[in-house]
Amino acid sequence: MSINKYKVTSGKNFKLENYETVPGGSPVFDKTNRAEVLIRNRDEIRALQSRLYADGKAALLVLFQGMDGGGKDSAIRNVIGVMPQGVMVHSFKQPSTEELAHDYLWRAVKVLPERGMIAIFNRSYYEDVLVVKVHELYKNLNILERCKDEKTIERRCNQIKNFENYLWENGILTVKIFMHLSLDEQRKRFLKRIEREDKNWKFSGTDMKERGHWPKYQAAFEYAIASTSTEKNPWWIVPADRKPYTHAVVSQIILEKLKEIDPHYPSVSEQQLKVLADSKDILLKQAE
Repeated sequence: MSINKYKVTSGKNFKLENYETVPGGSPVFDKTNRAEVLIRNRDEIRALQSRLYADGKAALLVLFQGMDGGGKDSAIRNVIGVMPQGVMVHSFKQPSTEELAHDYLWRAVKVLPERGMIAIFNRSYYEDVLVVKVHELYKNLNILERCKDEKTIERRCNQIKNFENYLWENGILTVKIFMHLSLDEQRKRFLKRIEREDKNWKFSGTDMKERGHWPKYQAAFEYAIASTSTEKNPWWIVPADRKPYTHAVVSQIILEKLKEIDPHYPSVSEQQLKVLADSKDILLKQAE
């Protein structure tokens, strides 16, 4: 079944409220086959990632964005079943002093995947639009006055759209996933973090403070998604209130992008085939 219902290829008339946080209506995957879909997709992702690594002609960059408690960590853990040398995961936290001294894309550019690799960004350079917009942090930037005004967010969205097009033109395909969580489901997940000792470490007072800005964050996400969704680099709005369903959809998105890349193992020359055959003969004789 098609997952295109979750794809945003243009910001025209985009409204976050038009997308569900739970798989209602006609869900892509029903309850009986979600686990099966995830297992099957993971196997296919692993096989394609092996070919991507060997081929070395393209790279895949997967961005996860969403509110705290949206399930970004669990999606990464449950969906990405690939060989360690072919994947890297990077989390974007509050910028360091060194990072703040550079342009805001600098810290992302440093960890872009080389061709043949998959990079997973747990949050991303979009934080420099979202958090900056919600808290109006652009007013306090240590930068020229002409670079920090009410149009800072608009300029950054345009810069990001151009940056992602630049990546696409250089063989780095980007998958942008928004974990669409409801306010009530976040409440339940926060309570679980508080009540379960093994999850206490995941909760901080900052989470509650940011929850208080929920409407502003929703507006910021909506603006960023509408401003940067394109045919080449679309956003995916994935229902995040039911994790098994979320994982199945995310796995399908990543699988389809890898199929689009269509990587192949490098062809072997006649000379290499002879080396293989000769080596096999020698190894078999050594066993006699």
